[in-house]
Amino acid sequence: MKKVIFKSVPFDKKLITLALESGVDAVMVEKDQVEAVQSLGRVTVITPEDMPVVELTKKADEDTAVKRIAKGEDVVLKKGWEIIPVENILAQVDTLALECENLDRAVLAAGILERGCDTVVVLPEGAADLKQIVTELKLSQGTMDLQIATVTEIEPTGLGHRVCVDTISMLKKGQGMLIGNSSAFSFLVHAETESNPYVAARPFRINAGAVHAYAQMPGDKTTYLEELGAGSEVLIVGADGKTSLSTVGRVKVEVRPMLLIKAAVETEDGTKEGQVFLQNAETIRVVNDKGEPVSVVTLKKGDKIMVKTDEAGRHFGMRIKEEIKEG
Repeated sequence: MKKVIFKSVPFDKKLITLALESGVDAVMVEKDQVEAVQSLGRVTVITPEDMPVVELTKKADEDTAVKRIAKGEDVVLKKGWEIIPVENILAQVDTLALECENLDRAVLAAGILERGCDTVVVLPEGAADLKQIVTELKLSQGTMDLQIATVTEIEPTGLGHRVCVDTISMLKKGQGMLIGNSSAFSFLVHAETESNPYVAARPFRINAGAVHAYAQMPGDKTTYLEELGAGSEVLIVGADGKTSLSTVGRVKVEVRPMLLIKAAVETEDGTKEGQVFLQNAETIRVVNDKGEPVSVVTLKKGDKIMVKTDEAGRHFGMRIKEEIKEG
């Protein structure tokens, strides 16, 4: 995840307030304004002395930046930087900060060499884009390739402990979490954004599945649903494959009647199959091939739904190369 710092030099209280509301990681002000910022909210406050600026005007400046970073200095490259010099520096250092004056420059900085800088320092002239910058760099997790699967079986399986994930975000139609019996095959389980005559919508909630199930997480990891708790960061996935982060507000584990849903994807290498246990209730939905939520109560054999297929093999949630079969 990228780090976003807002530089308010000269000091501007309105812009500082905007930065705090936008969710930046830190604010940079002159030394005599540090206490003023700390009185407005809990946020890391740094000064220009903590992050000295290096301007790239000639080849030798690249070497200077690399040497200073290697010595442990948190230098930031001055606005106006160009891609090739930044690529040269990125190839030699573990961390890098760049000044950015608008959304386009921030997105560019975050993607150079497919790795990008670790820290973006947003200048006062970029304040109007600040909320979008934070959303793009801190919440967006890129785009994921989803596949269309065919439902092959749906059957009641009795009672089980299911996990209801309540996030601190208002999710939208098409969004949910990827859940499955295997890390190699997960189902897009829709958030409770839809209302019905009996139950109001709960757009913050994903009734995610049985306690043993895998949930796809940020950073190409997985976790068991039972391991989630307040403060956990989870991966939210849309029907279009766009992903973002949300934080868990609470998790409810309760005994409920469950369904076993099986599906299959046809690939060049053959048929891939997967399963998921979901609560047997009208409010629990998966996503069809048109991006629409479909209740598990009305789901039928032969229906097309959105899933994510992958290679099997996880150890404590991290990807490993191992011969493994999960069913």
